[in-house]
Amino acid sequence: MADRLARPRHLSVKRVISKSTRSVAGQVLIFQVALVVLLVACGVFALILQSERDSAAEARRRSTAVAQTFAHSPGVLAALRAPDPSRILQPLTEEARRSAGVDFIVVMDTNGIRYTHPLPDRIGKQFVGEIAPSLEGKVFVESVDGPLGREVQATVPIKNAGDEVVGLVSAGMKVKNVEGQLHRQLPIILGAGAGALALSTGVTALAGRRLRRQTHSLAPDEMTLMYEHHDTVLHSVREGVLIVAADGRLMLANDEARRLLELPPDAEGRLVSELPGLHPETRALLASGREATDEVHIAGERLLAINQRPTEHRGGTRDTVVTLRDSTELQAVTGRAEVARERLGLLYDAGLHIGTTLDVLRTADELARVPVPRFADFVTVDLADTVLHGDEPAPAATDMRRAAVCGIQDDHPLSEQGRLFDYVPSTPQARGYGSGHSQLVSDLPSATGWRLQDPERAQAIIDFGIHSLITAPIRARGVVLGMASFWRGRQHEPFNEEDLSLAEELVARAAISIDNARRYTREHALAVTLQQSLLPQAMPEQNALDIAYRYLPAQAGVGGDWFDVIPMPGSRVALAVGDVVGHGLHAAATMGRLRTAVHNFSALDLPPDELLSHLDDLVGKIDQNETAETAAGVVGATCLYGIYDPVTRRYVVARAGHLVPALVHPDGSVTFPEVPAGPPLGLGGMPFQTAELCLAEGTQLVLYTDGLIEDRTRDLDVGMELLRDALTGHPGRPPEETCQDVLDNLLPGRPKDDVALLVARTRELPPDRVADWDVPPDPAAVSGMREAVSQRLDAWGLSEFGFAMELILSELITNAIRYGAGPIHVRLIRDRTLICEVADGSSTSPHLRYAATTDEGGRGLFLVSQMAERWGTRYTPQGKVIWAEQALPEVMQQPVPGPADADTLLEGETADP
Repeated sequence: MADRLARPRHLSVKRVISKSTRSVAGQVLIFQVALVVLLVACGVFALILQSERDSAAEARRRSTAVAQTFAHSPGVLAALRAPDPSRILQPLTEEARRSAGVDFIVVMDTNGIRYTHPLPDRIGKQFVGEIAPSLEGKVFVESVDGPLGREVQATVPIKNAGDEVVGLVSAGMKVKNVEGQLHRQLPIILGAGAGALALSTGVTALAGRRLRRQTHSLAPDEMTLMYEHHDTVLHSVREGVLIVAADGRLMLANDEARRLLELPPDAEGRLVSELPGLHPETRALLASGREATDEVHIAGERLLAINQRPTEHRGGTRDTVVTLRDSTELQAVTGRAEVARERLGLLYDAGLHIGTTLDVLRTADELARVPVPRFADFVTVDLADTVLHGDEPAPAATDMRRAAVCGIQDDHPLSEQGRLFDYVPSTPQARGYGSGHSQLVSDLPSATGWRLQDPERAQAIIDFGIHSLITAPIRARGVVLGMASFWRGRQHEPFNEEDLSLAEELVARAAISIDNARRYTREHALAVTLQQSLLPQAMPEQNALDIAYRYLPAQAGVGGDWFDVIPMPGSRVALAVGDVVGHGLHAAATMGRLRTAVHNFSALDLPPDELLSHLDDLVGKIDQNETAETAAGVVGATCLYGIYDPVTRRYVVARAGHLVPALVHPDGSVTFPEVPAGPPLGLGGMPFQTAELCLAEGTQLVLYTDGLIEDRTRDLDVGMELLRDALTGHPGRPPEETCQDVLDNLLPGRPKDDVALLVARTRELPPDRVADWDVPPDPAAVSGMREAVSQRLDAWGLSEFGFAMELILSELITNAIRYGAGPIHVRLIRDRTLICEVADGSSTSPHLRYAATTDEGGRGLFLVSQMAERWGTRYTPQGKVIWAEQALPEVMQQPVPGPADADTLLEGETADP
């Protein structure tokens, strides 16, 4: 047994113990290395001290030699006796300093006043140092803090022929320059020390290596420990260990290896090929000596994971170390873990890929695609038809729409997407829908209830190879929205109870997303319906403008953009466009409130600036009344409101934080008029101002919201220029084509924000359809006006309206003469209606009264209201205008063609007179 244990001691334990510092070889090596390091360090330190001392001595010697040489130089005594010694000596000292390699040479008088210095500003100042010894004729060397820093200097006397001291010379070097010489020597010193250390350490290592081979790096206690560990491996480790020699003999087998392989007691020393009970594949692996990692082999009823690695002994022989591990239970656990991992991965993917949008059909399609092919071969999703429209589902499985179908093949016999079903009660879908519980059909060919829905299709499904089914209710918030069916064919085993729980988990994750999409669909439909009901359904009939419009909702849903065309008295037309910040029901509802308010204020015939002021007050009150819990406020709403008069071709406009309109002139040029910018609605504090524009007939007014020109990828100015380019150069283009071309050029795709676009081409009411008179403030003038009006109506072919119009004018002119102020002006307009207007300089408003039987007056306006279709009052800067309208037959309501319509008239046709 001792022999067997001695052989493998070089396998692994030797490598560990050979590095131990407790061996003799290790301790000697450490001692020798420490001694060498100490000796080298001492030698380096001594060299540094010696170099430092030599450098200092050299500096003193050089300074003394330079000072003495200069003191005895010819011409020094003559220069000292000169009127300006510095002029002579300064160049000499500098030249001598550079050639001698010192930092300074200073010549001074006997009082220590400098004649020379490397720093010229120090000339004439007191020498820094001791001069008394030098005045006595001695050479004095010292270290001082001079003008150049810390200095080593030697001072030498200058004597005349009578041996009398007449001056002094001091030469020296800066201490840092002296130390610099030492520093330049340090690399050499340290390099020599490092070389000596490396050489000594190498020799020591060679000696230690020889000693280690001789002692095997082992100590007695380590030998004991090695055998104790070896015994533990043999008898205590719960993993089999084998050592097989290069010739195929089994050299070592621990107790666990004997148990796992059921080896006989005399197995060690025998050839592996002769051992009984080994599986042939296992025997071949052990005999081959090749590397193996976790190879699974059969040993009786066990599954063994075998690892095999070759190793080499000290003598050069090649053995093999084998480890065995019982993986029978591990394989079973691993299989179950792999299944669980796949299911968790499927659920994880479902969480990532189901519910990426708020679209019901898209979410159903995602539910159908995720399980294929990992869980099912085919998946169908049937939803209640009402769910697709955002409504609550029906209580029974009727009117079920196939929302999605997906499978591993496209030629499957399952019903196509979009088909409507009324599931019979015997089908798993109907049972699951009614009970809210999943249904498992493990053997479809033997089941009968599901065949009753469609026997021919059921047989085709069976013939196709589909053999099992799970149908799970799509249940969210206590309501069943539909059914998801999972079908398996030949590629999978039939569904079981564990598969049923996984299907329910998959459907449960998707159900919330489908319900969220359903709720969003309902809210979106409500918002769209609300917005469409609040926007103009059709353009009103009027002759002042040719109108075309476009409204495009944003990708995020409905918003607060709106527009309106409002007929006004006197053939005028009001154009409005606005924008409420935000999207959704709140923005749409706010837009409706603002549009209604504009209609109401325009009925009062207010100027644009006054209308915006009233609208601003209204928005401010809305913000005050709405709390943060119920609404987000309306701050940020904008509006542009203008009135066009076809008689005068005047366009009066004001804006509240909105973009300026674009004008396309008859020549095709485009301008953006200067309209004073007011603050957005709801801010208050700033009055609104109007701009009055005179427009040529055929001019196109282009009103729009910011969604048309603003974009994250471009600036506002860029969008304005794009709009200008889209409008320029098309003078005769109809408004409908203008709308479409603008959208095609500026919005090639679906916009990210709402877009409202309104294009209106102006018309001018011909002068022959307008008659006006100035009326003197005399009751006798009323009869003359009746006659003039009667003649005008006869000229227009409207004689049948003469009596009513004469009565209306008589009452209005009489009221203006009696209660108003001059000047009084009458205007008669023939448009879609017959309009008469009486203007005066008074701002008092008449009121309709119901006179009593005994009253002599108060019946005038009552008669006007009975005879006229409509009547009212509007105020002007000069006073007021009372107007009344009478309806005309439809044949007399046609507009007069403008210049843009001239080409459309057929030859020989004429406009309506």
